[in-house]
Amino acid sequence: MEYSKNGLHLTERFEGCALRAYRDIAGVPTIGYGHTAGVQPGMVCTQEQAEAWLLDDVDMAARAVNQLVTASLTQNEFDALVDFVFNVGIGNFRDSTLLKMLNAGDYSQAAGQFARWDKAGGVEVAGLLARRQAEETEFLDELDPC
Repeated sequence: MEYSKNGLHLTERFEGCALRAYRDIAGVPTIGYGHTAGVQPGMVCTQEQAEAWLLDDVDMAARAVNQLVTASLTQNEFDALVDFVFNVGIGNFRDSTLLKMLNAGDYSQAAGQFARWDKAGGVEVAGLLARRQAEETEFLDELDPC
C-alpha cells in the first residue's frame, strides 16, 4: 500500500515544519517535518528540502508497515500506522503490542494501543496524546464508499 495525501496531511499537521534544526521533546536534533537522520545543531534547510525529507521518511515508514503487518488493512488503517511509525520509529513498532494484536487480527485491541505511546522520556506529553488520538480515530474510520 501507499501513504495517501490524507495520511501525509496528518503527519504534516502534527510535525509542523522547522527550517532550522532544533531539539525535539526527547532532545533529538530535528529539522523540517520531524526529520532526524544526520541532523546537526545549527543546520538549516529550504522548504523544498524539508518536503523531500518528509517524503523519504514517510516512504521508509510505509515500507515498514507493508513489511511488518500481515493483517489486511484499509487505507485509513494504513495511514494511521504510517504516521505512528514515522513518529515512534520502526524498531518500536516492530516490538509493539499494537503490531502483535493487529497481526493476530484483533483490530479493536490494536487501536486501543495507540494511546499508550503518549510519552517522551517517560513523561506524558499532551501533544503526543493528541497525535495518538488522531491516529486511533483515523485507524477506526472506515473509508467513505463514494
